[in-house]
Amino acid sequence: MPRQGAIVAVLAIAGLCSSFMFTLMVPIQSKLPELLDASREDTAWVVTSTLLAAAVITPIAGRLGDMYGKRRILLVLVAVMVAGSVVAALSPGIVGIIVGRTLQGAIVGVVPLGISILRDVLHEARVDSAIAFMSATLGVGGALGLPISALVTERADWHVLFWLAAGLGIVVFALVLWIVPVSVLRTAGRFDFVGAVGLAVGLIGILLAISRGNEWGWGSPPVLVCGLGGLAVLLLWGWFELRIDEPLLDLRVAARPAVLLTNIASVAMGFSLFASNVVYPQMLELPVATGAGFGLSLLAASLIVMPSGLVMMVLSPVAGRIAYRTGPKLLLLLGALSLLAAYGFTLLFSSEVWHILVANILIGAGIGFGYASMPMLIMRSVPQSETGASNGLNALFRSLGTSTAAAVIGAVLATYTVDFDGIPVPTTTGFTLSLILGGVAALVALVVALFIPRHRAPEERHPSLPE
Repeated sequence: MPRQGAIVAVLAIAGLCSSFMFTLMVPIQSKLPELLDASREDTAWVVTSTLLAAAVITPIAGRLGDMYGKRRILLVLVAVMVAGSVVAALSPGIVGIIVGRTLQGAIVGVVPLGISILRDVLHEARVDSAIAFMSATLGVGGALGLPISALVTERADWHVLFWLAAGLGIVVFALVLWIVPVSVLRTAGRFDFVGAVGLAVGLIGILLAISRGNEWGWGSPPVLVCGLGGLAVLLLWGWFELRIDEPLLDLRVAARPAVLLTNIASVAMGFSLFASNVVYPQMLELPVATGAGFGLSLLAASLIVMPSGLVMMVLSPVAGRIAYRTGPKLLLLLGALSLLAAYGFTLLFSSEVWHILVANILIGAGIGFGYASMPMLIMRSVPQSETGASNGLNALFRSLGTSTAAAVIGAVLATYTVDFDGIPVPTTTGFTLSLILGGVAALVALVVALFIPRHRAPEERHPSLPE
């Protein structure tokens, strides 16, 4: 069997690849209408399609991993991402780009699957530190990917981004196949296809309403049909899942206090993280003449944001030691407090670039601790046979938080604007309200975390290493 350190490193690289997919298009997002000769509403699907695919695939992939082998499903997800990258790289028009970006969204499922693999194959003393390290890749990949994407788009054709993603995916596929052992743990039974379809339809409806509400109008028929229809489908799906013998997700396990409260905190933590991703780059990049920006280039702004990801990586071993000695609940509390400190600091001090740098370092500490704690809390509360599906569900809740933040913060910044050379740009008031919302979300995560019980699930038992 390969050394355990090599297994952790390979899965961490897979996590970096996953988070890189979400910063891939950031440097050219505003230029997509011109590059693709399409309307801004149509080009928004280049981002929305990846979000929808990731939200739907992640919990389903987790269940498939529990049943058919986590490494096998992880390899399938990476292969789908590579295929999507090639499709996008070869597509001059918007349809091919959207199809490719949808397929790229599959890669997001590798993080919860990778975390579940770590629990299966590592010695118990190393699991918490490895999970913290793996969780840190969610921020590190984005933080490092942004300046890389900016450099590529400044010096080469933008399609090179997709070739870069395809090459990274091929490397990850080869490393996983070579280094990561096959998990011997399997969940017996048949796959719940009806449940998978119901979950997909419900999630797509709700996420479409959230992500496109600003463009379509929150009271418009399409948003109401998608949102209310999606909610109705999920309620029917939940009723169905509770009445079959082999459900896609065991909702009784998901309803355990530790699991339920962790997932609720995940929504708030995801909102708080994405609020910073929306606000700080815009503050750094807006022209100084607007009165609300620092006038930095995309590359310069990305270098100010990048330390947040590096802090996550540096703190990951600290997070592992804290969790091993005191439990992951303390990590979640520290993460929420750090996010509160970041937003409070920015509300008091935001007149210099270094103020934003300090805030981003605090954001990195908050997300590093918070995101590391969530899978640990989940896996201490569910049976071994449910780790893949439960981690996938937790990742879904984080996605709901980030999606909601994108819509809400986007609506706030669009409401409080001023005309600058014929272009509406956010005002200081808009940024202030957005920072307050991010801080409130962090406070919600803190309060919810206080009520999470500390005990382990009675049926949990760390397995011996597979031979």
